[in-house]
Amino acid sequence: MKKELLIGTALVSTLGAASVAEAVTATMSGNHKVGIETESPDSGGDTRSNNNDNNFTVSLSETTDGGITVSSSFMLLNENGSAGDMDAGLTLAFTDGSKLDVINAGNASGSHTISVPGSAGSEGITLTTSNKAPTGLDFATGSTQFGVEYHTASDFMVDGLKMSFSASTDNGAAASTTYKVDGHYGIGATYVTTAGDTTVTLGFGVSETEGTTLNTSPANDEGGVHMGISAVTGDLTVAVGFADGDSIESITASTPAEEVDGEVVAVGAKYVTGDLTFNVGVVSGEAHDNSFGGTDRAGEDSVEEVSASVSYAVASGVTAILGYTNVESQNEGSADTKDGSAWYIGANMSF
Repeated sequence: MKKELLIGTALVSTLGAASVAEAVTATMSGNHKVGIETESPDSGGDTRSNNNDNNFTVSLSETTDGGITVSSSFMLLNENGSAGDMDAGLTLAFTDGSKLDVINAGNASGSHTISVPGSAGSEGITLTTSNKAPTGLDFATGSTQFGVEYHTASDFMVDGLKMSFSASTDNGAAASTTYKVDGHYGIGATYVTTAGDTTVTLGFGVSETEGTTLNTSPANDEGGVHMGISAVTGDLTVAVGFADGDSIESITASTPAEEVDGEVVAVGAKYVTGDLTFNVGVVSGEAHDNSFGGTDRAGEDSVEEVSASVSYAVASGVTAILGYTNVESQNEGSADTKDGSAWYIGANMSF
């Protein structure tokens, strides 16, 4: 009930602030990424496909007489549809530098995940569906659309520190055979400092999520912790990140959910010289999974991914990309015959 009151208060405050403005300022941004991907799985022949990634976002904002900036955004979809347009909620930016996101706010833990370099291409290998080893540092940061997230101003309490706090609640609908998130809380922090000519960024987050499937709760709710560090010296960026936690993953209609206890380590580097950018990254994830409410399976799922890319700035906003990724994996302790390598060659046009 406390979370519902918090969200309701934030919404009323938002609408009150927004009513002061007569119009909003709209800006547009996006990208058109197109290329050819070639996949070479360990079992089976090579495949080639046209790989497109198109985004068009409209951002809306206006500042009230009191200095509060109210903003939101929405994404336009292709005619063939998409899994979702990821509409934003509303954001209030205050004069002291802090912000409040309401509706579709997200998870504060995920907001402070360190970005670890890897291939800039759009290549990859589709592994066995039941392989649930995580490859992202934010794999255990679930939330619902009915939430708020507060971001402090920079230099919160100490120089270089910025924090976020988030909470969400459920939509009141009954849980079906698909796992349903009922609510969450999350805390994240980023600390930036310098050491000589190097800028060092530390990121940390913790999240706890509650949910059910057909009124049944998992033995371990989704949630976890992540941490990472990034160092930038001139044109060189080096980063490493680690995450550990539990996640709930859907499989098929007959086995709709699994409880996954996983961890992942990511290491990467990026170097810029003139119009060229070189990326390289290594990701290692492993997990033990079991049926929803069941016992741990005997084998371990794992993914070892190595990727690299070369990007060339052809013109302002136009970048040519050559990327490569190699994946070695195991599912329940046995080699996954669907792993292998993939190439990508294409270009990205952004505005």
